[in-house]
Amino acid sequence: MPLTADAFDAETIAGDIAAWGAVESPTTDTAGVNRMMDLAADALSGLGARVERLDGIDGYGDVVKGHFAGPDGADAPGVLILCHLDTVHPVGTLDGPLPIRREGDRLYGPGVYDMKGGGQLALHAIGALRSAGRAPRLPVTVMFTPDEEVGSPSSRARIEAEARRHTCVLVPEPLKMGRKVVTGRHAIQRFELATYGRPAHAGLTKKSGRSAIRVMARLIERVEAMTDDDRGLSYSVGIVQGGTFVNVVPTVCRAEVLCVAPSDEDLEEIKANMTALAGEEDGVEIRIDVGVTRPVFRPHDGTMALYDTAKALAAEIGIALQHGQFGGGSDGNFTGALEIPTLDGLGVDGDGAHTFEEHLLVSSLVPRCRLLAALIETLE
Repeated sequence: MPLTADAFDAETIAGDIAAWGAVESPTTDTAGVNRMMDLAADALSGLGARVERLDGIDGYGDVVKGHFAGPDGADAPGVLILCHLDTVHPVGTLDGPLPIRREGDRLYGPGVYDMKGGGQLALHAIGALRSAGRAPRLPVTVMFTPDEEVGSPSSRARIEAEARRHTCVLVPEPLKMGRKVVTGRHAIQRFELATYGRPAHAGLTKKSGRSAIRVMARLIERVEAMTDDDRGLSYSVGIVQGGTFVNVVPTVCRAEVLCVAPSDEDLEEIKANMTALAGEEDGVEIRIDVGVTRPVFRPHDGTMALYDTAKALAAEIGIALQHGQFGGGSDGNFTGALEIPTLDGLGVDGDGAHTFEEHLLVSSLVPRCRLLAALIETLE
């Protein structure tokens, strides 16, 4: 029987999420991310976890893990809860377009929805079980990572190694469209597109130059045009940088591209389409570098059994739990692709991820926390 609603307090949970949201932690701000890791480590320690902190790699923030032993005290395979503490919002967002604020049922702030809210749900679920004197049947590890928003380049190997030690993985990323949990995720592939031209004085000898920006502009149109919404394939150019002075024909331009593929076959098609762009155009060299990949996470038997358990527990709470495979990557891609039973999208309800309208619904906090606590307690 899941914990009753009165074992949780929505306002307390919302307050703790707001406090985390008030610490700006874009992926590239290592100090900010590590301030979040300090808070996470303190919270885990306060719950009685054995806390382990791993130094950051390649300039990214640290990783924090909190281990809770099983009922027999053993550190056997158990439940891994994956959370990330980095956001996409740059420093200054709090004082600008997205301050922490409450408007009725909505709590706004950078990262409150994606996914500091989910991290707090995990902590409050464990805390509520402890307060009620109810112990999970398996050991539990909560792992906080620093670089999910850029594809987890420094933490992927650590995530996969930790996941292999566990029976299953829970990921309290936000709920998906239609308030569904996630039993599969599309692949995410990143590329860097670069053009190299020839300099010239833009006012005197423009004809002798070859503009890297001009060719890049054409390439961007071609890349974006390869999107096929009906098949779920997307090509998106998110960052463009080029030029030095306005009076110099630009010699270098770079663009970062993020692509989404529902299947391995689609992913190979995307890679072929992108790498085929390399070559030369109008005297400008075009190079393509393949970046980090999130593999396809397909629904499989272990994950579907985990979903069936969650669905039954949710029904006791009054939630009609649905599921699906979606785009929008998470660290669940890695564990699901390893065919470790993984249930994703167990976090807060809301909207506006990666925008200045990011918010969660306070009314979702207690139901979602109850479900997460029930899973943590009953999985075996």
